[in-house]
Amino acid sequence: MDKLKMHSPDLSQENIAKIRDLFPGCVTEVRDEATGQLGLAVDFDQLRQELSNEVVEGPQERYRLDWPGKREALALANTPVAKTLRPVPAESASFDDTRNLFIEGDNLDALKLIQEMYLGQIKVIYIDPPYNTGSDLIYEDDFSEFGEDFLIKSNQRDDAGNRLVANNEANGRFHSDWLSMMYSRLKLAKNLLSDDGVIFISIANHEVHNLRKLCDEVLGEKNFVECITWNKRIPKNDKGVGNIHDFVLIYVKNVAVRHEFYMRKDGLDEIYDLVSAMRKKSVPLAEAEREIKKLYKKQGYDRGITLYNSFDAEYRLWGKINMSWPNANTFGPRYEVLHPKSNKPVKIPDRGWRWKEETFNEAAGRVGGSYKDIQKLHDGSFRCGQIWFAKDENQQPSSITYLDEVNQFLLRSILSFKSDGGLEVEELFGEKNFFSYPKTTTLMRALLSSKSVKDGDIFLDFFAGSCSTAHAIMQLNAEDKIQRRFIMIQLPEPLGEETGAVKSGFKTIADIGKERLRRSASNVVELFPNAKELDFGFRVMKVDTSNMQDVYYRPDQIDQQDLLAAVDNIKPDRNPEDLLFQVLVDWGVDLTLPIRRETIQGKTVFLVDDNALVACFDTGVTEELVKELAGREPLRVVFRDNGFVSDAVKINVEQVFRQLSPGTDVKSI
Repeated sequence: MDKLKMHSPDLSQENIAKIRDLFPGCVTEVRDEATGQLGLAVDFDQLRQELSNEVVEGPQERYRLDWPGKREALALANTPVAKTLRPVPAESASFDDTRNLFIEGDNLDALKLIQEMYLGQIKVIYIDPPYNTGSDLIYEDDFSEFGEDFLIKSNQRDDAGNRLVANNEANGRFHSDWLSMMYSRLKLAKNLLSDDGVIFISIANHEVHNLRKLCDEVLGEKNFVECITWNKRIPKNDKGVGNIHDFVLIYVKNVAVRHEFYMRKDGLDEIYDLVSAMRKKSVPLAEAEREIKKLYKKQGYDRGITLYNSFDAEYRLWGKINMSWPNANTFGPRYEVLHPKSNKPVKIPDRGWRWKEETFNEAAGRVGGSYKDIQKLHDGSFRCGQIWFAKDENQQPSSITYLDEVNQFLLRSILSFKSDGGLEVEELFGEKNFFSYPKTTTLMRALLSSKSVKDGDIFLDFFAGSCSTAHAIMQLNAEDKIQRRFIMIQLPEPLGEETGAVKSGFKTIADIGKERLRRSASNVVELFPNAKELDFGFRVMKVDTSNMQDVYYRPDQIDQQDLLAAVDNIKPDRNPEDLLFQVLVDWGVDLTLPIRRETIQGKTVFLVDDNALVACFDTGVTEELVKELAGREPLRVVFRDNGFVSDAVKINVEQVFRQLSPGTDVKSI
């Protein structure tokens, strides 16, 4: 049986293979001086010549962004790590059922580990990285070595707690270190975006110019959409001017795919805040309609909003739209419409109806001259499907349109919101000065909802912080009933300063993020009781060293004193669930698929999404068990390399599957 590699993909080798497909003569085989193994390498001189119609000699000046450490950052992004994601059900919510992820650990490692399973599948990425103000902490990436030595080193220790350093302006590589940090992560993030995907990046004045050039290189200058200016409404006097804004860069994965970004009309936040409060208190609909009209009058909204002054049972605002033919120079169709109560014809508009009779009947649920569903409203009027009728036939009916169906226009390049992210978190946790500079969910909802999505689309934030992004996604899901999935990645960064979070017993930013997910889920369900069936859970996964002993990665270097350790190549502190999730990572299987545990012939067997993957890590596996598993015809099956009752059974495994389930991919660890 082939063994699983049990480390993240080697992106440099994958890129070389792509070049070989295009230019076979530019790729050759070379022998590694340390290991003696053959590998692929690029003849860059030949490649330069392939891409030029002139003779290429030596380096030439060209337009590009350069800095010390750029090549090392690229090499770091492409170098695999022998790490894994370990499940932590105790810190999760609805671990068995959820399709959401919270990954605790170094975001560079995490992005490498999820490369294969989410390659080209992320619809929206939002990140709020350190702004490099001179007091921010940034990731201290290790550029000391690459190749096999780096792979092995990555399995020796888990130094997540020491991954951040202060980057003050006295540092001679002040901008370079920040750019290197962002470069490697953006390279990996780009791979994850779907063809119609988009990335939003919040940034301030300090690095917006460098970030724009960096994104032009990584994501493509043609894929730039806009630089949004966000009015924070909180002045900061640094250099004699009250700065009240930050920026949000928007890039798409592929500009050739049609992209449109929409946002709500101005003034709707106060409307929806009032609606949410009344929904939470179950205010009677008649009273709710009076309250919404008071707000309209107080704020002076125009007719485009004030006509939406009726509520349905779920507190969705709707309005009555005139059904008369709109063109003054022509006439629309004329047909008889009966009132649902009196059964008498209503008055036909002078210029006829806006809709054809078939369209009207479908909207009103009218079949064979009668209405299928007649709902009497609290004011004595009637509703039939998407048509409103007055109390009697003396008034023309209107079509029903919901405010949330017509409340959008193109996303604007200047955004301004009254809400405060810090206050939102304080209210959620009941503690003043709880956490520094969390993003407001109002901004997040505006950005994340601007892209049209469908059920199952995945949102990623790999600088998750307190998880404002996930909180906003939960709110959006509850509002429009679209089930967006999320992946949050956050380093367990210690909380150094004295804040409300520290007083409340929180030790790391990751701890705050996980607790905010729990509290925001409860808060959203309280505001939207009909959203209880949606997925508000999350699986916690932690980046850790590999489950495998070092000998697994370098068997050629084993000596006599290591033979005893080689009897079992799995670390003693790891359990079967740890092994299962490392196999999922290695095989590129979605980490949120449902997992079922069964006892078959006395052995524990994991079934991932029924037949997507079957795994047994017990020892003493017999040929009878192998045959029973093969009879289920799984897509993939994995065993422990030393888990078979005898060498004969191990040798026969592939033959058994070849006979009973030839389509199964069989591997061992």
